[in-house]
Amino acid sequence: MTKPVVLIAEELSPATIEALGPDFDVRTVDGTDRPALLSALSDANAILVRSATKVDAEALAAAPSLKVIARAGVGLDNVDIKAATAAGVMVVNAPTSNIVSAAELTVGHILSLARRIPAAHASLAQGQWKRSAFTGTELFEKTVGIVGLGRIGALIAARLQAFDMRVVAYDPYVTSARAQQLGVQLLTLDELLEQADFLTIHMPKTPETTGMIGIDQLRRMKRTAYVVNVARGGLIDEDALYKALTTNEIAGAGLDVFSTEPPVEDGPARRLLDLPNVVVTPHLGASTEEAQEKAGVSVARSVKLALEGDLVPDAVNVAGGEIDPFVRPGIALVEKLGQFFSGLAESALTSLDIEVRGELAAYDVSVYRLAALKGIFSRIVSESVSYVNAPLFAEQRGVETRLIVEAESPLYRNITILRGTLADGSVLTVAGTLAGTRMVPKVVEINGYDIEVPLERYHVVMRYPDRPGIVAIYGQKLGNADINIAGLQVAPDDTGRALSVLTVDSRVPEEILDEMRAAVGGDLFRQIEITEE
Repeated sequence: MTKPVVLIAEELSPATIEALGPDFDVRTVDGTDRPALLSALSDANAILVRSATKVDAEALAAAPSLKVIARAGVGLDNVDIKAATAAGVMVVNAPTSNIVSAAELTVGHILSLARRIPAAHASLAQGQWKRSAFTGTELFEKTVGIVGLGRIGALIAARLQAFDMRVVAYDPYVTSARAQQLGVQLLTLDELLEQADFLTIHMPKTPETTGMIGIDQLRRMKRTAYVVNVARGGLIDEDALYKALTTNEIAGAGLDVFSTEPPVEDGPARRLLDLPNVVVTPHLGASTEEAQEKAGVSVARSVKLALEGDLVPDAVNVAGGEIDPFVRPGIALVEKLGQFFSGLAESALTSLDIEVRGELAAYDVSVYRLAALKGIFSRIVSESVSYVNAPLFAEQRGVETRLIVEAESPLYRNITILRGTLADGSVLTVAGTLAGTRMVPKVVEINGYDIEVPLERYHVVMRYPDRPGIVAIYGQKLGNADINIAGLQVAPDDTGRALSVLTVDSRVPEEILDEMRAAVGGDLFRQIEITEE
């Protein structure tokens, strides 16, 4: 019997090969040698890569037998997930392989800043003995502010509590009960900025979080405070950070990630490297022997499971196992609904019902629960979210979930409803369906308002007192900003309010949103961006 072919495209730890075992024909190729890679893929059933090998549509076309792409690490920028999904190829990664390493590097940056270790080392290495020039500060009884209390944030909290530090956090999607379990006090972002002696940021990089720490936020901090970013480049505005560091708005910064890597000569990050109060490392968050070995072994096990047809814990684009063809088209819809739901939520989610109604009730739709959670948490946590680890994020945050399946669906052939209870006691409902023979994904209800709007990339949702001229007001402001309204629906209710859902062709600048918000007033105003892998 012919063994399945597993292609190793980059150097991986010996433990990775051992984890695959003897049941596979393991071959190697230089993934950066494009012709060699395409040739080697002709009969490969699986490929293991790190960050240098590009697995795109061309590579997939050259691999008719490919079943799984495994990235021995967290990031998947070098893998075309959408093309892989279209080709029926599973994509797996190792989302938890580097969390300890990233947490420890964060602590290392904090200690390096507090005790000025890199500068003192450089001085002594040059033959100087300047003890008084490198007087530092203790961590004892200082306040560390963690922006983003996910798995890495929680690990950092535990480690810094051992230094007898006070740990505060900002994370709008973490409940007070979860924070209490971690021994962390939740604050607003402004409160955290004002109180923190050390600030470390661990958020996903989205349009909403890019540049979330800018000049206004840095000016709220103590002049003796330090900021650390080991998460994603661009979460801290690098121009603003340079200004704050050179005008003594803050004391220093520790950076492992940059908006452009490596920093280019004329880019904003390059100036930061020359400042004496900045500690920098070249994206070393996952660069430990342990993290690399964990990543390799993890994806090797996933490859074995995938080729054996079993459930794959770290599958990114599919849940693993057989999914009925009638069920499969709704997976993307439900994941987008989850993103839409997360964009509307005004506080942390505490419980979630996923209701599936209609003809789908006759099928196994358990994957829809996974898809909803993946969509929701992909907008919340900094870690990579898969269909299988998404329930873990829910469990860690104390979010209870139920899948409810009913055949009765009076208005639609099939409809999926996400109904969540939030920490402030409110209930948020979003419903969607696949419409027509083309199966166009649409939102058909928001909090009891009946609408029918295709799920596109950019949306603006507004609820306001219903009065004449509102559409003209915000339409003019968008038109003046050269932003096209691709779709629009207004749904009034019987209390004198109306809900407007806009589909626009591009993201609306914050200053235009502020003008629109001031013009319409109301109690709900959200810009939502739906992304596709």
